[in-house]
Amino acid sequence: MKKTSKFLALLLSCSMTLALAACGGGAKETPAPSEAPAESAAAESAASGEATIAMITDKGDINDKSFNQGTWEGIQAYCEANGKECKYYKPVEATTDAYTAMIEQAINDGHKIIVTPGFLFEEPIYNVQDKYPDVSFILIDGNPHNADYSDYKTADNTVGILFSEEQVGYLAGYAAVKDGYTKLGFLGGQAVPAVVRYGYGFVQGADAAAAEMGTKVDMMYYYTGGFDATPEAQALAAGWYQAGTEVIFGCGGSVGNSAMAAAEQNNGKVIGVDVDQSPESATVISSAMKGLAEAVSQMLDAYYAGSFPGGQNLTLGAKEEAVKLPMDTSKWTTFTQADYDALYAQLADGTITLKKDTDAEAPMDLGCANVTVQFIEQ
Repeated sequence: MKKTSKFLALLLSCSMTLALAACGGGAKETPAPSEAPAESAAAESAASGEATIAMITDKGDINDKSFNQGTWEGIQAYCEANGKECKYYKPVEATTDAYTAMIEQAINDGHKIIVTPGFLFEEPIYNVQDKYPDVSFILIDGNPHNADYSDYKTADNTVGILFSEEQVGYLAGYAAVKDGYTKLGFLGGQAVPAVVRYGYGFVQGADAAAAEMGTKVDMMYYYTGGFDATPEAQALAAGWYQAGTEVIFGCGGSVGNSAMAAAEQNNGKVIGVDVDQSPESATVISSAMKGLAEAVSQMLDAYYAGSFPGGQNLTLGAKEEAVKLPMDTSKWTTFTQADYDALYAQLADGTITLKKDTDAEAPMDLGCANVTVQFIEQ
């Protein structure tokens, strides 16, 4: 992902001059504490006027090699490069109350910038943003709303960032079929909007390539309901491979690790998600990436420069160079860099438009004539 003026201009629509003052120490990790300490580095920094950064983890672990880790590593890199203090907090459970409590724990510890990666933080951020107007919130993959979705509000101290996952899902599906694979699988985690967009794009990309090549594609499709690597998910993926599936798009935190484990035992291939997962397994032939680290870094830059885009809901895609396949590490044999560049340009300029999570109730409803989807419901 390019950290270029183009990305910055399209993301913030402003020119920023940084005036970054160093503060002690680099990135630190913090498990979920039961009580706020009487004194902390964050509290001391806040008292001296230096805002510090906290991330609250979503479902899954900080070392999930995917969404949580990609976001946290972006924060760590920013802090180390700019002399800032940052910590992460892991809630005791994946509930609105637990997320809210951990956000407030971080605020009580003195943090003034809270980064929350994941759709499940939409309601907690809605609940706290007005309560803590002197704290800035960066919500990745969501826009704040109340419990019954009757009210959406992004306060002036909050920015919501969504990605066009359907576009990079499309790239992955198209490339796989262009490379000769016609037996595909989509193994998603919880069916939150971002995961659904990945899957819908994957189906549509496979369909477009199949239409061009005059072939047909069969696709297995399932949401596990969580973001963990489980024996059940691995067994399901193994069954798919044994039945002829060639490539599985493992989409949902550590769910992809279940697909990788199954692929290693059954001579299968995997497409990773969120970050470049090629180091995780030799079975990974590419990854559907989005600019988690870049987006967070840009928001932190904006905050410290006094240009935080509070009150805005941003959607970043190919136009902003915020989604991509890592072609340098991808293992395509037929799909070329020139093919990728041409396809990417069409996504960026709007020549290719795609259906998203709000446009179809199920993958079979996408109107794809060249892909037969076997959707397994929970």
